[in-house]
Amino acid sequence: MSRIDRRALFASGAAAALLAATGTSLSAAPLRGGALRLAVPRDGNLLDLVARGALYHSLTEISPDGVLRGELASHWHSSQDARIWTFDLRSGVRFHDGQLMVASDVMASLMAHNLPVGVEILDYSVVSDLQLRIELSASNPDFPYLLADSSLFIARAGRVDAPLGQVSGTGCYRVEQYQEKRHFRASRVVGHFKDGQAGWADQIEVIVIPDETVRAEALRDGYVDISALPDPNGLIKRGDFRYLPSQQDVAIATHSGVGVPRVIGRRAALDDGRIAERWWRV
Repeated sequence: MSRIDRRALFASGAAAALLAATGTSLSAAPLRGGALRLAVPRDGNLLDLVARGALYHSLTEISPDGVLRGELASHWHSSQDARIWTFDLRSGVRFHDGQLMVASDVMASLMAHNLPVGVEILDYSVVSDLQLRIELSASNPDFPYLLADSSLFIARAGRVDAPLGQVSGTGCYRVEQYQEKRHFRASRVVGHFKDGQAGWADQIEVIVIPDETVRAEALRDGYVDISALPDPNGLIKRGDFRYLPSQQDVAIATHSGVGVPRVIGRRAALDDGRIAERWWRV
């Protein structure tokens, strides 16, 4: 596999998805605590991908085993022709600024995003603070699945274009510091509605290191726990690391002390961008 192929594999998330097939031992259950530190390249926008996964949620999500489940939505149903959809929202969800999430926040966010090709909202109504109804221009039985896309995140008052250093999302982590294309740090939200299900690390930190050799050294010397690596660069014989998808064709390397779900999402890089929520320190 060429280096270009390895990078494509990483970008698709398939490298992470292959962890369960490598035979690597995994923690039986996630552990809370510690800091999870990642080194990523400048290209590929991976810093912002991981940051959004920490700070925001969507109406629905695809769990690591591929099952569709509600995230900010608790239930949903459609008309018989799958054209009119009604979503009930999870109650008691707060944005990082302390305000309760309501249906108008959700609808404003969806209208501010670019929806997937072929999906057009013809009309909508905010039925109550915790319910909204969306009428599509054409039938689409996959609509709840499409809403799980990490790019369709929900922001306070629909401010989806807010700088990442100033966001007010509902994610498991609250931003502490953000430097565009350089650095991101966030801390776990205490009392979050996903407690016991996600958001295991106390702190998440993403560092942009353009040079792959320096990223390898940062992982080898313990400055980071996870690194995007198109080449092992001498790590194989110098420490206890996991190599994904294999030791011969590395796209991602982690310390053995990093725990991950037994099955990992493959829709986007780094576990669908939800590495901050789903991975942990052993």
